[in-house]
Amino acid sequence: MARIFITGSTDGLGLFNARTLIGQGHDVVVHARTKERATAVDDLASAGVVIGDLASDSETRSIAEQMNAIGRMDAVIHNAGVYLSNSRITTLEGHSRTLAVNVLAPYLLTALVQKPDRLVYVTSGMHLGVRGDLADIDWTRRRWNASQAYSESKLYVAALAAAVARRDPDVLSNSVDPGWVPTKMGGAGAPDDLELGHDTQSWLAASSDPAALVTGQYWHHRRHQRPAPEVDDPSFQDQLLDTLAAITGTALF
Repeated sequence: MARIFITGSTDGLGLFNARTLIGQGHDVVVHARTKERATAVDDLASAGVVIGDLASDSETRSIAEQMNAIGRMDAVIHNAGVYLSNSRITTLEGHSRTLAVNVLAPYLLTALVQKPDRLVYVTSGMHLGVRGDLADIDWTRRRWNASQAYSESKLYVAALAAAVARRDPDVLSNSVDPGWVPTKMGGAGAPDDLELGHDTQSWLAASSDPAALVTGQYWHHRRHQRPAPEVDDPSFQDQLLDTLAAITGTALF
């Protein structure tokens, strides 16, 4: 059985992933933003719990240290994400919280934790409607647009998954669009299937099905989809990695 870490696993899709994988007999390391939120998943922390706010550079680095202290993960599901609708809310480091949680955190964890066999990054079909703006990745020049900022962040995380797949053949790295599902972030009126919304992530993280043992794919409900052109563009991927390395002070490769 595998040891699997899931970011944002106290509610929503991450919590469903944790329950599914534990039910299959896997060891799951759960993640909570605070100690208080961790109490909600005490019964699910079959292999440990790590605590920290992914909007914080220092706490994200602490999460990596906590993970490494537990031991090497067989798979990591980068599930945590935020959608902030009103204004550009900043972190202590001055970054957009959308960028920090949705992009910088999975980038840093990928760079800092012991290399797993599999990486799964949760993106969104909304990334298909935007073009990446690496010159203003942090929305310091443009007037804030919540939907566009979120969509761009999901474009970047899909490109990150593809970049890891291209540059590290020892890791199975994929991105998943779970659909618009009725979670706290998606809202009660979201039209997509909640079960299908978390199924692909668990499958890619732990299944021995040959169809799941692939890399560099963008998925929706266990089916390959075509991502935005930038996602599979090596030049864009490399520019993104350079940009994230400059912002975080940490190189991935």
